[in-house]
Amino acid sequence: MTAYGLTCSTPSTGKSEMAASAELHGRIAALFGEKLNVEVPSVDADLYENGVLDSMAFVELLAFLEKEFEIKVGLDDLEIDNFRTIRKIVKFVLERNRLEETA
Repeated sequence: MTAYGLTCSTPSTGKSEMAASAELHGRIAALFGEKLNVEVPSVDADLYENGVLDSMAFVELLAFLEKEFEIKVGLDDLEIDNFRTIRKIVKFVLERNRLEETA
């Protein structure tokens, strides 16, 4: 369980995965508002093209994701496309969580 009360675990059904994904969308969107002091217009808005993420904000985002969702972001994971939109960040967090559970 994270500080926001979110449990990241591998869902057993598609319905559970959808609920976890929706909750993650909200938590990550809240991060941008609360921690980075920026508004993201939609879950599919390009965070780089819209000027939401720069190099400093990206580092803050990575630190938050590691702490909040108890995942490790390695150098191999630092593909910009993994972090281009909130939807892609959610997908990345869910995938990292699954990988770490099976390791």
